[in-house]
Amino acid sequence: MNLERYERGFSEDHRGNVEFFNELNLSDYKRFYTVTNPKIGTVRAWHGHKNEKKLIKVLSGKFLVGVIKIDDWENPDKTIDPEMVEMDMNSDLLSIPEGYANGAMNLEENSKIMYFSSSTLEDSLNDDYRFDSKYWDPWTSNGGELFE
Repeated sequence: MNLERYERGFSEDHRGNVEFFNELNLSDYKRFYTVTNPKIGTVRAWHGHKNEKKLIKVLSGKFLVGVIKIDDWENPDKTIDPEMVEMDMNSDLLSIPEGYANGAMNLEENSKIMYFSSSTLEDSLNDDYRFDSKYWDPWTSNGGELFE
């Protein structure tokens, strides 16, 4: 699986810098939220939607993001390996399509990540599938302590 990414643009001069994602059309997205994990190795996983898609942007620190295509929403295959992406504030935007579950573990203290959602909160709650953080476990092999 090759996840879609939106390339990060960057410009700098004597006044400071500008980061931009000019190829991104935000009209498909209805809301955004941020998550801050103060302790290294904090895992928030697995959360999926049949109809909702997301964009992920790291605002500070570093995260290991896992993404997995769900084959059966009631009993997903535990042997499927998630695609893992290490992201920091200089990374491109990562697109999570509908039909996938995702999770993230911060690799540095006080890391902050932002999610854009294509669904309203009400629609999202009606399309909400959660799986135990160890259902697929790329975390412990990467130093995660699975704080939940």
